[in-house]
Amino acid sequence: MTDQHKHAKAQPALVALFVSDIHLRASLPNTVAAFFDFLHRHGKQARQLFLLGDLFEYWAGDDAIDALFNQTVISALRAVSDTGTQLYWIAGNRDFLVGEQFAKATGARLLPDPSTIVINEKKIVLAHGDQQCTDDLDYIAFRNQVRQPAWKHQFLSMPLAERTAMIEGMRQDSKIEQQNKTAAIMDVNSDAINQLFSDSGAEVMIHGHTHRPAFHTHELGIRYVLPDWECDAEEKRGGWLALYEDGQFIRFDVDGTPIVA
Repeated sequence: MTDQHKHAKAQPALVALFVSDIHLRASLPNTVAAFFDFLHRHGKQARQLFLLGDLFEYWAGDDAIDALFNQTVISALRAVSDTGTQLYWIAGNRDFLVGEQFAKATGARLLPDPSTIVINEKKIVLAHGDQQCTDDLDYIAFRNQVRQPAWKHQFLSMPLAERTAMIEGMRQDSKIEQQNKTAAIMDVNSDAINQLFSDSGAEVMIHGHTHRPAFHTHELGIRYVLPDWECDAEEKRGGWLALYEDGQFIRFDVDGTPIVA
């Protein structure tokens, strides 16, 4: 038996993968291809795959499900769930209008934000991360408004084309507003993070949203911040977090290289 085969045999089983902020859209074909490659090479090998928000650049409602680009994404996700990988979804600020029709088409289970799970006796709290950006008062007020059932019902009753145009306008306004906000305001608030640790009783927290991939140690536990994906720029970025049977978490960059530290 070669050393390579010995190493492969000793490799602990891949239990779960965590990924967020892919921001898929047809205008970024390299990012789309990289994510599909991740699903094929890694997603199908895991027992569970957790999508923690902003998979899409935006989602105007499940009646957009038949659009050609959306169908390619749905087919790629369905190919993963059809292999037996359990697929879980937490909504982000860009795709919180995903509903049961999308879930049925992909084989995903929709989870509330935040959600606490237990894997191999390890208690983990999952979130998109935007709810913990409590210093950004304008955003939190907007988030509270658009997450109301009455607002969503009214918005989804509008024609799809009108909704899409409105979302495009919101995206442009958001880009302008972000230029006038400090980096600290758009990051998670430490008290909100500590409160989530306390409320959940978890020892591990995983979230995205801030586009600031990192590993943090807190008094109540450890926190992983997932990266955003962009493979159409000169410098590629992206990646995921993996949990193995032996309880070890490993961060990977978009090329599948383990991140040390």
